[in-house]
Amino acid sequence: MEKVNEEIKRSVMKIIQQELDDPRLDMVSITRVVTTSDLKESRVYFSVLKEENIAWAQESLNKTAGFIRKLLGKMIRIKILPDLKFYFDEGLRYSDHIFQKIEQVKRDEEDNSADKR
Repeated sequence: MEKVNEEIKRSVMKIIQQELDDPRLDMVSITRVVTTSDLKESRVYFSVLKEENIAWAQESLNKTAGFIRKLLGKMIRIKILPDLKFYFDEGLRYSDHIFQKIEQVKRDEEDNSADKR
């Protein structure tokens, strides 16, 4: 299944970059794909450079999912071609939030060390 997910991820990213006419989608990156064991659905997770584009990108990707799936069928050989559903990858936002918190703790510790000298 991991191989299927990686192939779908790579192919969907290629389709978005090369086949879709909307230049705003150039700022979209596919981060991961999770396909159900019965191959009926693939959850395609994406990220964008600007957070204000999340809703627009998700709507646009889901509207073009059928077209992307059609092109995907021409690119990969798979027994059953799953339906595609696009979701913003909240994991990246959460990771960034945790990173910011860690950096803040480091700065606070450095400030406290400097104050004790």
